[in-house]
Amino acid sequence: MNPLTRARTPWPDVTGTHWPDLWQASWAAMGLRPPPDMLAPLLQAWQEPQRHYHTLQHLDECLALAQGLPTTPERPGELLLALWFHDAVYSPRAHDNEARSADWAVRVLTAAGADPQVCHRVQHLILATAHVAPATEGAPTRAVHPDQDWLLDIDLAILGAHPERFAEYNRQVRAEYRWVPAPLYRHKRRQVLAGFLARPRLYATDHFHGRLEVAARSNLQAALA
Repeated sequence: MNPLTRARTPWPDVTGTHWPDLWQASWAAMGLRPPPDMLAPLLQAWQEPQRHYHTLQHLDECLALAQGLPTTPERPGELLLALWFHDAVYSPRAHDNEARSADWAVRVLTAAGADPQVCHRVQHLILATAHVAPATEGAPTRAVHPDQDWLLDIDLAILGAHPERFAEYNRQVRAEYRWVPAPLYRHKRRQVLAGFLARPRLYATDHFHGRLEVAARSNLQAALA
């Protein structure tokens, strides 16, 4: 089942089996063992009260999409670790969330004995989720990590979700910015959505382009109507 079509459900307790199994598998894909007692604080960070979209729901959707890719990424463990940490630090009032999230990931990877090049590549992946420029084939940054296109497409998959999930996503983002006056929020939000819609291609990989591009443009057009 497409995780973006599922109804929202209560999330497992951090002591449950769902998250630990995914966590261990992600590290095993890199041939590493995670530092002890790291999963609980990471999951707790994803549940902070200022979050409404950037929550365990988003993390779960991202990990499910990564596990359902049609081909194995070149460095699957690094892709998964980047997903675990890409919004680990999140404040809607901050402008350095990706940098701080990447720093946290590097500290954890270093503690686990990861090679410095692994740390650098995961750091780069997380920084790329700032989405400061359209993801396009042949972009200069693509050479830094072969799986960057997968990561960015997964992070933006919500744009191509079922209309009910997309509407929920819009409400969740508004809740994260509830301190912004409504007229200003509407103006800024329209700018963001219009920026995505103006891209010649929303998804860099053929898999997500073929699966979600049409739905994403339909959702964006409806939100801007």
